[in-house]
Amino acid sequence: MKKVYRVNNLCCGNCARKIEEKISALDGVQECRLNFMTLRLTIVSEDGREDEVLDNAKKIAKKIEPECEIV
Repeated sequence: MKKVYRVNNLCCGNCARKIEEKISALDGVQECRLNFMTLRLTIVSEDGREDEVLDNAKKIAKKIEPECEIV
C-alpha cells in the first residue's frame, strides 16, 4: 500500500538521504522516497504492515535527525 507523509524539521538533504536509505531497508518496505524539497515521504509497504513500518520510520528519523517528525 502506498502512503504519503509530511516531514517537519528536516535540516538537510544529507539527512533526508540517510533516512530514506534506512527506511528502504526495513522489512515490509517495497519502496521509499523522501523528497527534501517538498518534505514528503512516500512509502510503499506490504498490505497490513503500514502501522509497523510507520512506527519504525519515525524511530529512524528521530535517531538521524532528533527534531524531525513524520506526520
